[in-house]
Amino acid sequence: MTSELSPEVAAQEHERTEPVGAPAAAPSAGALLVVLVGTFITVLDFFIANVAVPAIKADLDATAAQAQLIVVGYGVAFTSGLITGGRLGDLYGRRRMFALGMVLFMVASAACSLAPTVTVLAVARIAQGASAALMVPQVLGIIGTVYTGEARDRAFNVYGLVIGLAGVFGQFIGGALITVDMAGLSWRTIFLINVPLCLASLAFTRRTIPESRGQGGTRLDLTGALLVTATLALVVFALLEGQERDWPVWVWESLAGAAVLLAVTVWHLRRRAAAGRGPLVEPGMFRSRLFSVGLLATVVYFLAMGSFFFTLALYLQLGRGLSPLESGLLFLALGAGYFGASLVSARFAASVTARRVAAGPLTLAVGYSAIALTVRELDLSGSVLLLLPMLLVAGLGMGLTTGPLTNLVLGGAVPEHAAAASGLLNTAQEGGAAVGVAIAGAVFFPALADAGGKAGAYPHAFTTTLIPLICLGVLASLLVLAAPGRAARD
Repeated sequence: MTSELSPEVAAQEHERTEPVGAPAAAPSAGALLVVLVGTFITVLDFFIANVAVPAIKADLDATAAQAQLIVVGYGVAFTSGLITGGRLGDLYGRRRMFALGMVLFMVASAACSLAPTVTVLAVARIAQGASAALMVPQVLGIIGTVYTGEARDRAFNVYGLVIGLAGVFGQFIGGALITVDMAGLSWRTIFLINVPLCLASLAFTRRTIPESRGQGGTRLDLTGALLVTATLALVVFALLEGQERDWPVWVWESLAGAAVLLAVTVWHLRRRAAAGRGPLVEPGMFRSRLFSVGLLATVVYFLAMGSFFFTLALYLQLGRGLSPLESGLLFLALGAGYFGASLVSARFAASVTARRVAAGPLTLAVGYSAIALTVRELDLSGSVLLLLPMLLVAGLGMGLTTGPLTNLVLGGAVPEHAAAASGLLNTAQEGGAAVGVAIAGAVFFPALADAGGKAGAYPHAFTTTLIPLICLGVLASLLVLAAPGRAARD
C-alpha cells in the first residue's frame, strides 16, 4: 500500500514547491477529490486482482506463473517507476504528469477488460502499473501545493483513509463486482470500472488543480531509473519462473545477476551524487540509521502483508469453494481490525517509538499463526467463519504497523531529503508487496502440487506458505527494535 505522508513532511515538500500559475484563493474540496480518485483506483487495482485470479485462470486457461504475473506485473511496474514518476512531475509539472498518467491508466484498464488472452492481460497490467507510477507520486505534491494549514492536515487525513479503504477492502469490492457479473463480463468489470472514474476525474483536473513543479529542476537520472527497474524485474521474474520450472540453473544465475545489478546501481548513484548531478536516489539518506533500518523493516513487513491477500484468496475460493463475494466478505474482518487499530495508532501519532511500532508486525505474526492452526483443524469440513477472530487479529497487526512505521521511517529522514524519502518509502512498500506475492507463490504452488493439487491440498499449501510469512513478521518486528527508539515526530 502506498504510504501516508505526515503533515510535517508535506509542509517540507511544499516549501520546495514552485507553483506555476495562481491557485484559487480559497481552494475547494474539488482538487482533493480529483487526486484521491487517482489514488484510490491505483491502490485498489493492486489488491482487487487477487480475488479475481481464480476466475481469470479458469476463463483464460492461465498457468500458476501467469496468474501471479497478473498481480505481480502491475506491482513491479508500479514500484520501479514511482521515483522516476516523481522526478518527471518535478521537471514537467505535477498536474500535467498526473493527467497523463490517468489517461494512460484508463487506456490500460480498458485493454485489461478486453484482453482475449492471458498474455495480453499481463502486458496490459504492466502498462497499468507504469501509468500508476506516473500518476501517484504527483498526489502528495499537489495536496501540499493546493492546501495550507489545517486544511492540509485534514486533506492528508482523508488521503490516509482512502489508502486504507482501497487496500483492505479491495478484495470485497472485487468479489462484489465479479458476483454481480454485469453483462456477463465476470472479472473484466474490475478493470472496466476504472474507465468512467478516470473520465470523471479528468473532466475536473484542469479547473481544480493548479500546476506546480519542484524547485531547482535537475535532469532526470535515466540510467538510475533503468538500473532500478531492471534489478527489481529480474528478481521477480526469477522467482516466478523458478517455481514454475523447478528451479533450473538459469534462475539462480538471474538472481546472481540481480545482485550484480544492485551493486552497479549503488555505484552509479554514489558516483552521480559525488559529481553533484542529482541521482535518482540520494545515497546520503541512508546515513540515518533510523531511516535505513526502518526502510528495511518496511520491505520485510510488506513482503509478509501483500502476499497474504494473494494466498488467502486462493485458499478460500479454490480450496473451500467460496464465491468471490463470499471470499471478499471474509476480508472485511481484516478491514475491521485494520481500521480499529489505525484509530488507536492515530492517537499516539506524536509519540511513535520503535518499541510501540514493533508490536504491530509481531501481532501480525500471531494472527498468521492462529490462522494456520485453525486452517489445519478445519481441514475441508469446518466452517470458515471460525477464521474471523484470527483475521481480525491479523488486521489489528496491519493497522498497528502501516501508519506508525511510515511515520517512524520518515522521522529518520534528513529534512532536506523529506520528499525523496517518502518516494523511496512508497517504492519499498509496493516493491515488498509485489516480491512477496512472488515468494508466496514459490512456496504455495509447489506445496499444492506435492499434496496432489486437488481441493483437499489447499489447506496444506496455505498453512505451509504462512510459515515464512510468520517468520517475516517476526523479523520485521526485530528490525524495528534495532532502529533507534526515538519518536518519529515531535
